[in-house]
Amino acid sequence: MVMALVVLLFAALLQAGIVIHTRNVMIDAASAGARYGALADRHPGDGVERAREVLAASAPGQSGAAITAETTSQGGVPIVRVTVSSSLPGVGFLPGPVPLTVSGHAYRH
Repeated sequence: MVMALVVLLFAALLQAGIVIHTRNVMIDAASAGARYGALADRHPGDGVERAREVLAASAPGQSGAAITAETTSQGGVPIVRVTVSSSLPGVGFLPGPVPLTVSGHAYRH
């Protein structure tokens, strides 16, 4: 009976670890894309491609994520925002897909 509880607890921790890892990889991809798209000789579309490359190399199964880029301003300073949206399949205790949306920002040079 105790073994069943330990297995259940381990499975819950494993699922939480997978979700947190994938979220961190998505944040890194969005930030890298925003920094690349904000360079003087680049445009935000280049940031989308960089984010897609980082995401495909770091998180298997996330190559189909929706990635968008836009140029906005914050306090009169132009910034590039790259947004990555995806979902994780429900495994274990999490029913259905788990939606994740993150964004990265960088000042435009």
